[in-house]
Amino acid sequence: MKIIVMGAGAWGTALAVSACRDPQAPHQVTLWARDAAQTSAMEQLRENQRYLPGVALPPSLCLSAQGWPELADALTAQDLVIVASPMAGLRGLLSQLNGSAAAVAWLCKGFEAGIGQAHGLMGHEVQAQVAPTLHAGVLSGPSFAQEVAQGKPTALVAASAHQHVRDALVQAFHSPTLRVYANDDVVGVEVGGAVKNVLAIATGLCDGLQLGLNARAALITRGLAEMTRLGLALGARAETFMGLSGLGDLVLTATGDLSRNRSVGLALAQGKTLQQAVQALGHVAEGVYSARTVVQRAHSLGVEMPIAQSVVDLLDGRMLPAQAVATLMGRGPAAEGV
Repeated sequence: MKIIVMGAGAWGTALAVSACRDPQAPHQVTLWARDAAQTSAMEQLRENQRYLPGVALPPSLCLSAQGWPELADALTAQDLVIVASPMAGLRGLLSQLNGSAAAVAWLCKGFEAGIGQAHGLMGHEVQAQVAPTLHAGVLSGPSFAQEVAQGKPTALVAASAHQHVRDALVQAFHSPTLRVYANDDVVGVEVGGAVKNVLAIATGLCDGLQLGLNARAALITRGLAEMTRLGLALGARAETFMGLSGLGDLVLTATGDLSRNRSVGLALAQGKTLQQAVQALGHVAEGVYSARTVVQRAHSLGVEMPIAQSVVDLLDGRMLPAQAVATLMGRGPAAEGV
């Protein structure tokens, strides 16, 4: 297959490296970066020192910083286009891809900030607005870029309404170290990927305040219930949230030391400001940017998400960490359930 990964951050680079690794299924893989200086540095060092240091780029991986229209011409020859931008960049890149005959998939997890509407949109909703003719989907699941790049065992989910897009993603990335499952519940996969980032901030806060493992387990479990409620209201299937993009990604992001969103919660618990927490990361923590839109979307549907709301209040400075915990624990008794 001919594959181009658009975006040379940590995750885009890791997938490009992974796609080059399997000798039984050789692909022609190109990693495109918007920054020509970054591409030049990667070419010289054969390493993405800025976003994925210590991982050697395979000799077969091509690097590109072509601008439009040269890149547009190159895209016509691709079998699969992977959009590896943050959520904020998805709309622009999909607009440029509109009309492409290649299968397209994005990697970002979140809700777009509201643009001309009361609430933010998921990736497939953005695509329906700006590139409705694309055959597209999302690649998601519990995965840290560093571990995928190192060839450590990982499982992902490829979600699309189009069978050939799911098949293309499986063919591109399924390997002895990376297992890719197919799913047609795009809504469920995207809700899981977005909401788990918000819940991971809450779990990092819980751990940073040293509230204990009981509290962490309760927070993850009730967070999963919030995620499922929102997903069902948006038309997802309940079983999706028991899978890789729901429970799997939530557990990884809420407990893993490599989690950016968990790191934000830990930093806030230590008394750092949100700006200090984000600057210390050096990478995008999508939960910071999508928390408000997740809650706005839930409110528009009449869905209650008290944990996510507490995260928003914390990020917006309306609550201190201890107050957020007290608010959650002070809620009245209720029957367990979604």
